[in-house]
Amino acid sequence: MSVQFGRWNFDDVPADADYMETMRSLLSPYGPDGEGAYCVRGMNILYRAFHVIGESRFEVQPCVSQSGSVITWDGRLDNRKELAHELSDGILRDAADVSIVAAAFDRWATDCFQRLNGDWALSVWDPKSREVILAKDFVGTRPLYYRVSDSHVVWSSLLEPLLTSIGDDLALDEEYIAGWLSSFPAAESTPYAGVHSVPPSCFVRLGRGRCELHRYWDFNRAKKIRYRNDAEYEEHFRSAVSESIRRRLRSDAPVLAELSGGLDSSSIVCMADELIERGLAETPRLDTLSYFSDSEPNWDERPYFTIVEEKRGRTGCHIDAGAQRPSRLQENDVCFRPTPGTVGSVNEASRHLAAYMASQGHRVVLSGIGGDEVTGGVPTPMPELADLLTRVHLGALAHQLRSWALQMRRPWFSLFYETVQVFLPRVQARSLEHVQQASWLHPDFVSRHRDALSGYQPRLSLTGPLPSFQENMSTLNLLRRQLGCQELPRYPLYDKRYPYLDRDLLEFLYAIPREQLVRPGQRRSLMRRALVGIVPDNLLQRKRKAYVTRLPSASLSVGFRKLIDLDQGMISARLGFVVQSELVEAVQRASCGFESPLVPLMRTLALEGWLQDLGRRGLIQESKGENGRRQMDVIRISPRMASKNEFSAEEHSKTKGGENNDVHETVY
Repeated sequence: MSVQFGRWNFDDVPADADYMETMRSLLSPYGPDGEGAYCVRGMNILYRAFHVIGESRFEVQPCVSQSGSVITWDGRLDNRKELAHELSDGILRDAADVSIVAAAFDRWATDCFQRLNGDWALSVWDPKSREVILAKDFVGTRPLYYRVSDSHVVWSSLLEPLLTSIGDDLALDEEYIAGWLSSFPAAESTPYAGVHSVPPSCFVRLGRGRCELHRYWDFNRAKKIRYRNDAEYEEHFRSAVSESIRRRLRSDAPVLAELSGGLDSSSIVCMADELIERGLAETPRLDTLSYFSDSEPNWDERPYFTIVEEKRGRTGCHIDAGAQRPSRLQENDVCFRPTPGTVGSVNEASRHLAAYMASQGHRVVLSGIGGDEVTGGVPTPMPELADLLTRVHLGALAHQLRSWALQMRRPWFSLFYETVQVFLPRVQARSLEHVQQASWLHPDFVSRHRDALSGYQPRLSLTGPLPSFQENMSTLNLLRRQLGCQELPRYPLYDKRYPYLDRDLLEFLYAIPREQLVRPGQRRSLMRRALVGIVPDNLLQRKRKAYVTRLPSASLSVGFRKLIDLDQGMISARLGFVVQSELVEAVQRASCGFESPLVPLMRTLALEGWLQDLGRRGLIQESKGENGRRQMDVIRISPRMASKNEFSAEEHSKTKGGENNDVHETVY
């Protein structure tokens, strides 16, 4: 998890020295292991290193390839050996990932991106064609933003450098706000109009008068994997998951794995232990991190993650989630928050985690995000039944309708009618149900952004790929949008990795029959069958974890009182996002324990807290937009405001784990 920044002035005038020094100050807390710089007339590139892989400690970035292209790479290349062999260059066998990527770009240009398997984001400056190319991996695990103006282009791993470089005021992006309030915004958007995120599985060509978006790779909708029996599917699944975890154990320091007690995290830890024991993993050790809360009656995870700890004979780090303050809205923010989801302060839990990671030397964290979504965690028969309907397999359809009807205790014709409905346009109205429950959203705002508020849910098509494949892509896009909302960790610093979002694993899961993943009465059937003997049986058979409701409800009233204790009312209400009276009533009902749509409610309060934080810093002002509607303009953010991060200077110095601050610079 290193960070990069670049600015290209089209008139070839170098960037101001004070401006570049400000950019260094913004990037330095995220890259404590040294800096690289490249300056060629109007091109300025900065790179700050955070090393998590042994080979990267000897790399030089920005990297100048043999053809003269300048590449900055943030990521992990999983198929480095295969690429080095394909490039027929023995020198690359032990080279850093960026050197292999540079050679691949020289050989195949942008066609190389589809060959790069791993978690990554990169930038390329091609002086011959005078263009900048930005690209991300297929799922978007690394942030990379850009902005193009008439005079220059700027890109960065962080949003703050793009905001400080803007000469004109910038309006908030309403569609991003709508996406944030419902599920997650579009992967290519940011809260600021004109500032974009590179979409997953895409690259962007930037130049004077040029901004082109290209998709370089996608899943093969026609790919199908069919085996003779369940045992062969189970063997392939174990192999694919094991390889995905092995790739993400690539670190020259101990790795930390989140262990919640659920099936996803428990499977990662148990399989990682087997890999380490067999000498197939690069990391010297795997530790675990578990959260618990004695104050939450519906959430007692210790009996479950303790089972895994007993199996491995080691106790991990336990953090009391109940000791955290109920809501970030109660904290006095100490640093600039570029998005509504950015945490602006440090609580006791994060301090505990930072101290533990520093003491053990952790720089990599494994996460189980995506496991439930891609392995059949939602026990619905609709994708399978829709597949059988589109292929006109009427006998199999009738059999599965009966099986699911008995399991779900519903009439079979009701399931059949529901299956037909997924292809009808009116089914899209269902995707707005959770938003309609959020009665405090302003009707005009809802009508302007129905797609974003509905989670960008497409209607299934009878033609083209199978409905199950269409559902898989819809779910994956939701995960991509979720990752796109995550800022880089500030405190503590770490590289987060997602074993269930491995490209090869997903290609396998998307190519097998849906009935392998979910069967009547057997959610996550393949995963549970395949991991027998690896994961303890009482975890394999565990039901879905309970959703915690008491803590968010208890925090609402306290946080909301702080937000509305202003004479002028709520900023989000003045902008026409919400109806304040309706929101007050919804908060009161939720805080009294009545059933409420808690996620949209908490998102709304987080949005208001973010807007008020910008207002307190003097960074926003209201104006009249098109059609006379009020809009919020972001005043040009001063370097002092954006780089203010009171905890970073002190706290990062305690936990960065490296004192190498060497700077190498190439100047022409």
